[in-house]
Order: sequence, then structure tokens, then C-alpha cells
Amino acid sequence: QVELVESGGGLVQAGGSLRLSCAASGNIRTINGMGWYRETPGKRREMVARFITLSGGITDYADSVKGRFTISRDNANNMVYLYLQMNSLTPEDTGVYYCGADFNDNSGRWGQGTQVTVSS
Repeated sequence: QVELVESGGGLVQAGGSLRLSCAASGNIRTINGMGWYRETPGKRREMVARFITLSGGITDYADSVKGRFTISRDNANNMVYLYLQMNSLTPEDTGVYYCGADFNDNSGRWGQGTQVTVSS
């Protein structure tokens, strides 16, 4: 089983930056794709940025964050680290950000989420 733990959320003014981190531990060899998702007020959970497959390195971004957010990853100490660098934040980026992973058996898992609040 894989555990996902997010960190790095917080309160920032519009135009500012935040970097989110997600640490994946456990049976990381079973991870297929991995990414960041968010729930904003009044909206369903949506994809923000993701690696379609970790091994392939191909990324996918929501149109609303292209050019502002960058997803990256690292492997160390039998863990996978996923990052989301968020620049030029706007109040519309406010929400709970989740790290999500999908596995070779088509199952998925979410982290506990981290709150991002952008003040105007």
C-alpha cells in the first residue's frame, strides 16, 4: 500500500508563490501516474497538474494554471516526492489541494489534502 502526505499549503497574497510537496511511501513501484488536484469552493475536484505516468515523465496541466504552475518529481530513500510550484497565484486558486496517485491495478489513492488560501 502507498501513503501520500502533502505539505506546503498556507495563506499567500495574490501574485505570490507557494510550493506544495507530496511524499509517497510504501509500495511505490505500483504507482503509475501521480498528480495534484484541487477542490475549490463550488466546484468538484479537478486535475491541476499531473504526470500521466511517472516513468514516462509526460505532464498535463489544467488550462487555468498553464504558465504559472510547474509539477516536478524526485525519487530518494525509497520514496517518491512530488512537487507543485505555484506562481502568480490568484484568489481563484484558493482551495484544498490533494496529491493523488493511480496504480497499475487501476485503483487510486488520495492524500489528506492541504489548504491553499490566496487573499486579494
